[in-house]
Amino acid sequence: VDVGNPDLWKVDPFQGDMRDGVIYGRGACDLKGGLASSVYAGKILRQVGVPDDVTLWVSCTVQEEDCDGLCWKYIIEEENFRPDAVLLTEPTNCNIYRGQRGRMEIKVQTEGLSCHGSAPERGVNAVYKMAPIIREIEALNERLKDDPFLGKGTVTISEIKSTSPSLCAVADSCTIHLDRRLTAGETIETALAEIRALPAFQQAGAKVWLEEYRTPSYTGTIFPMEKYYPTWVLEEDHPVLAAAVAGYRNLFDREPLVDKWTFSTNGIATMGLHDIPTFGFGPGLEEHAHSPYEQITTDHLVRAMAFYAEFVQRF
Repeated sequence: VDVGNPDLWKVDPFQGDMRDGVIYGRGACDLKGGLASSVYAGKILRQVGVPDDVTLWVSCTVQEEDCDGLCWKYIIEEENFRPDAVLLTEPTNCNIYRGQRGRMEIKVQTEGLSCHGSAPERGVNAVYKMAPIIREIEALNERLKDDPFLGKGTVTISEIKSTSPSLCAVADSCTIHLDRRLTAGETIETALAEIRALPAFQQAGAKVWLEEYRTPSYTGTIFPMEKYYPTWVLEEDHPVLAAAVAGYRNLFDREPLVDKWTFSTNGIATMGLHDIPTFGFGPGLEEHAHSPYEQITTDHLVRAMAFYAEFVQRF
């Protein structure tokens, strides 16, 4: 994640400045804090003893910002590694999170016929063919499914591009990029079917497809993955969640807030694609992630490290 406009930062984003128990800088909240607490939880467990039947792995994966779950998909499918449970350390304000909405990256394209811009009636403008589709997608967003826990599914257009031989010519193609957020019960099939069913889509003879991620990692490895990140929710009565709640009560002497993330996590691979029981507990606030005021408190780091060690002993 880039720093964006450096003028918006009050500290050097790569300095790790600490003031009054708060650490500022890029990645402090998302996700260096969770990583630091995980490592020190391992140190605690070495001191107090790990249960004989438990093996603890701390996973430090890359490319999650570009393609959620990519590395975990690789670990599970290519390395044949399947843990009994996964604890995500994404920021939760030290609450327990048990799910998230899924998402998809979708392309819709219309095709036209280019001609000289001085006589547009001789061609077919692909942008004009796309215009009613855009209006219908905006209306579609209003009627998407809602869920009492995860919230509403959404769709928004995040990019529009057109092509033409020159700026003096009618556009011969127009492509829009859709950010589709999926709530419970929505799938890749239902989301694409909704687009194909739009009257303007059918009238325009438009195309729709799912984006594919093929960017090499820092090692040069290419692991293609469709940009479909399924919704996942850990059941309220699941034993993994029960162990997490019991550990929280024991540590902090109060009931935890059990909630969900607004953004996406690697849980789309561990539980969304592979049904491995997954939940989250992380230091920091969601709203600080990726922001020019990214920060994390040392109190949260200590709480998280204690919780991680407690959960391992209870699970």
